[in-house]
Amino acid sequence: MATIEQPPAMSGPDDAIRTNGRWSGYVNLLHMRMLELWREPEVIFWVFVFPLLLALGLGIAFRGKPPDVTPIAVVEGPKAQEVVNLLQRSPQHAGIQPNVMSASAALDGFRLGKYALVVTMDDSGVQFRYDPARPESVLARAQVDDALETAAGRKNPINTETKASSEPGARYIDFLIPGLLGMNLMNSGMWGIGFALVEMRQRKLLKRFVATPMRRSDFLLALVSSRLVLMIVEVALLLVFGMLVFHVRVEGALLSILLIGALGAVSFGGIGLLTASRAQKIESVSGLINVVMMPMWIFSGVFFSYERFPKIFLPAIRALPLTALNDALRAIILQGASLDSQLGRIAVLAVWGGVSFVLALRWFRWS
Repeated sequence: MATIEQPPAMSGPDDAIRTNGRWSGYVNLLHMRMLELWREPEVIFWVFVFPLLLALGLGIAFRGKPPDVTPIAVVEGPKAQEVVNLLQRSPQHAGIQPNVMSASAALDGFRLGKYALVVTMDDSGVQFRYDPARPESVLARAQVDDALETAAGRKNPINTETKASSEPGARYIDFLIPGLLGMNLMNSGMWGIGFALVEMRQRKLLKRFVATPMRRSDFLLALVSSRLVLMIVEVALLLVFGMLVFHVRVEGALLSILLIGALGAVSFGGIGLLTASRAQKIESVSGLINVVMMPMWIFSGVFFSYERFPKIFLPAIRALPLTALNDALRAIILQGASLDSQLGRIAVLAVWGGVSFVLALRWFRWS
């Protein structure tokens, strides 16, 4: 009796996930996510182009910057011109710009921040009006006092020499590049994952995944892993840009920098997942992400050292993930520190990323 051959069963994407191994769903999701990112030109701009433009603008602003000119107000009077003459005779006069005016105009300009110091000279001597809470005012008082004393014939008991620090490794741009790198990893991790997740929820795409045998952990892990691919390009692009344009020296091992960057990307990816785990609207997740990111923008030492804040706040600041990431990147890039010496900061990033991912996995909703 002849047998009728049955046509082979058509296999859909769900069957491929079931038959191709445990990690097939994760790999397919990661591939899909990378294609989505590549097709979004705004992602290319904000992830790759914007950090370079920011580094270029700030680097030009602070590279080769001439000495600041300190404007001061000299109150009109019989000895006002004597103050101006003394300042002009002083070797330090190049950084001081005296402006002779009435007492009321001087005080008004000082209150509005136009002048850092008010100088009055009479028969009893020189009086300074300055604000101890304004660093530029304190500096102006010291500069003007030193200039006047020197011009009047003061003899310095110790010979001193002043040298401006402009060599690579000791400039503001060297401090700035690792901070920009950490900030960009935070921005791309938080916005790239949180925003994308809520967008898929709004478009009802997440509901389609519920009917598949895909695990929730695979889906969330694929979103976080997509940041690692972009991280390699982000780190390399910004570092090479700093080296070529501003001659930034990279003292540490490139592998250590990439590992710290990868840990930072995963950590902020987990935080991004957590903020978007239940958000229903783009407006909601935007507010949550800004609430999380704003303190780190201010306190984590992106553009200036967080050591300026009161010491009582420093333990909390160092516990922030962006602070740990920036400190680790600066230590490796600028000082050549080993990866072993950064274990404390690595632990901070690992705890933030691990706890955030576990909570996101628990609280995540498809709809």
